[in-house]
Amino acid sequence: MSWNLRRRFEQGSRFVGTLAFRVTTWYVLAGLALVVLASASLYIGLVTELQKSTDLFLADKLNVLRTMLRERPDDWDALREEIELESAARRYEQFYIRLLDQQNRPLLMTPGMAEQLDLQQLTTQSQNRPERAEGMKGRSGRSFLVLSAAGAVGRSAQIDTVQIAIDVSQQDELLARYRQRFWVILLGTLAIFPLVGYQIARRGIRPLKEVAKTARHISSTNLHERIDPEGYPSELASLATTFNTMLDGLEESFERISRFSADIAHDLRTPVNNIRGEAEVALARARTVEEYRDVLGSCLEEAVRLSDLIGDLLFLARAESPLAHLHRESINVGELLSGIREYYEAPAADRGVSLSTAVPDEPVIAHLDRTLLQRAVGNLVSNALAHTPPGKSVVLGACVEPAAVRIDVSDAGVGIPPDALPRVFDRFFRVDASRSQASGGTGLGLAIVQSIMLLHGGDVEIASTLGQGTQVTLRVPLSPAA
Repeated sequence: MSWNLRRRFEQGSRFVGTLAFRVTTWYVLAGLALVVLASASLYIGLVTELQKSTDLFLADKLNVLRTMLRERPDDWDALREEIELESAARRYEQFYIRLLDQQNRPLLMTPGMAEQLDLQQLTTQSQNRPERAEGMKGRSGRSFLVLSAAGAVGRSAQIDTVQIAIDVSQQDELLARYRQRFWVILLGTLAIFPLVGYQIARRGIRPLKEVAKTARHISSTNLHERIDPEGYPSELASLATTFNTMLDGLEESFERISRFSADIAHDLRTPVNNIRGEAEVALARARTVEEYRDVLGSCLEEAVRLSDLIGDLLFLARAESPLAHLHRESINVGELLSGIREYYEAPAADRGVSLSTAVPDEPVIAHLDRTLLQRAVGNLVSNALAHTPPGKSVVLGACVEPAAVRIDVSDAGVGIPPDALPRVFDRFFRVDASRSQASGGTGLGLAIVQSIMLLHGGDVEIASTLGQGTQVTLRVPLSPAA
């Protein structure tokens, strides 16, 4: 029994924390506030109008009696008709009038007034606040609004007192019925609004449930799921589109990681297998010192190649880290290119390739990381030398553009096929895999160049024509903030 109660309590707690419950709660609170505000405004307006109507009636009746006392004090027939007879013609909101002389002796009075009102209480209450309408309870419990005022009689100094009482029981009953209906409406609102609000909330968050359902089906091996934003509200359609864009990026990233992992496994396996094969062959039988020396030399070459590969992979991992930072300094790019040209002059001469620089006479100054830029340009020069036939040339150039320093590495080599250009910056991609492996390339050179440019806030472009050569362009912003 306790387990069932606990389970129901947990289910209730989860429901209270749902978005549907919160939307329903706010909908009910807003609806109740609106109903209460509208009903209260109408009630106050009705009370005000009824009060205003009654006050105008009393003021008008008092003005008529004062006029008659002032201008026709001897016309008792008219006064009697106004005081005694007119009230009998009214079915609702009957009124009563009593006319007193200076000694508070009654001169005229509407029939039945003594039966409805306590005249002594009326006189006492009227003396406290003259010429102001006040509420009063009649003998039978009915509600009256009473008013007492002085009225001058003719041109003499005589002042009579006019007392007027109007029955407002009908108004009180009307307001009571209004209040009763208000409570009925409020209770109906409390019963209906939660049901309506919950249905509206459920329909409103249905797209969110579909998004959550799609998200639950997504895993590292299932990234092809997408959300169809057709028919969604604009806000949720934007969310679905953003979610789909995120999934596109994740799918592309996972595919790249899968290819990257496969390439790493392949490129690491090759030198390791070579080292293992050389060692197994050397240990298969007794060898001479020279043969052991050759095996050790071959293993050393493979170990160097493996070390270079691991170093490149570590560099790429650090370059993509959010904590990666640059050691910027003000550098003359022309002098930097000249130093790189001198470093690669010997390998270029061995291959029969001419290596030169083309920089303007004015210094080309940029704020950058010297070591990283040397590595980027060095990778480009190594690639250019490896793919440029003897007798051709490789040129290093630099110039200043409106917002960046431009560095070009151009060669007159074999070029790159158009279908391979979009992939040359991918890791481990080789246009000619067999030749790159033979020359010791890892397929990470251009990927490293791109990472270095991204760290500097710049970019890299490549253009190539088969049989004519390739040009790689690096752009580094003049201002580090760029």
